[in-house]
Amino acid sequence: MKSGLKFSYVIVAILLSTLLCGCNETESKLWQGYVEGEFVYVSSPLSGQLDEISVRKGQTVVAGQPLFTLEREFEQAGVAEAEENLDKIISDLADKRKGRRPSEIASIKARLRKAVAAEKLASTEYKRRAALYSSRTISEEERDQARTDYEQAIQLVKEIKSELKTATLGSRSDEISAAESSVRAAQAKLEQARWNYDQKAQSAPRTGLVFDTIRYRGEWVAAGNPVLSILPPENRKVRFYVPEQIVGGFKIGERLLVNFDGLAAPIPVTLNYISAQAEYTPPVIYSSQSRAKLVFMLEAVPSRDKAVLFKPGQPVDVSRTEEGFILENGFFARIKNYFRSNNG
Repeated sequence: MKSGLKFSYVIVAILLSTLLCGCNETESKLWQGYVEGEFVYVSSPLSGQLDEISVRKGQTVVAGQPLFTLEREFEQAGVAEAEENLDKIISDLADKRKGRRPSEIASIKARLRKAVAAEKLASTEYKRRAALYSSRTISEEERDQARTDYEQAIQLVKEIKSELKTATLGSRSDEISAAESSVRAAQAKLEQARWNYDQKAQSAPRTGLVFDTIRYRGEWVAAGNPVLSILPPENRKVRFYVPEQIVGGFKIGERLLVNFDGLAAPIPVTLNYISAQAEYTPPVIYSSQSRAKLVFMLEAVPSRDKAVLFKPGQPVDVSRTEEGFILENGFFARIKNYFRSNNG
């Protein structure tokens, strides 16, 4: 009986000695950390009452999928007003580019025909009076009056011809240029009104998980305030801390392994950030062995297909090799099983 008890003491001493050695070894092969998420907060640049939210917390959305809509009756009215104003200005420009109405041009042509006929009559009358003056049948005054009437008829024909030419032309070039500028300004106003209308309805900027809904239907949302947050798979990363004595051995692009509770096998990650500033072990991973040590923060990212397994805030262990996890996952379990079997 006593020999068996002594043998048990020896086994326990060996196990404890191995444990202490293993703990020191683990400090250089296993580092603690947690999962960090960089969220995409979706908001509208305009304020308004939340009219509809099309997704729920925990739902996966794809880029371009509708998320929420703010009330936008005012913006819709602004679009309608801008459209009507643009149509009016375009009509005014088209009118300036055209000549007078067909009926007005027809009236001018009729006046021209009448003037041409009057010119012919005045020409005939002048020739007749000139002949009569030569034979001293009429006075010089009567001849001069006939010549004056003929010259006036000629000028009237020229005047109506110029009027007809002008009537077939559009407005002056400077008036048309001003009208074209008004059209461009109206188009810009319409684009602005449509942009305001569209901004009241937001779609997912990236594919990811709806991590949280911050506002609810019926609430007033100020401009720029987020309505919900999205966590894209590529925005999940592992943040862990290593002692200052070994940080120099890590290189950007290095392949590491991450393990956490419930995981069947460690997941590969790629080191993509090494802090240039030392700090004390953060409170989130305080332990009696490491709380006073200077450490450096490192970050690593998993592949896109494995990223969904990482939950923000989840504690993790990081190692360079699978052997780094053996002490944590296998040695303690054997000690527990040993004492459980002896107690039984």
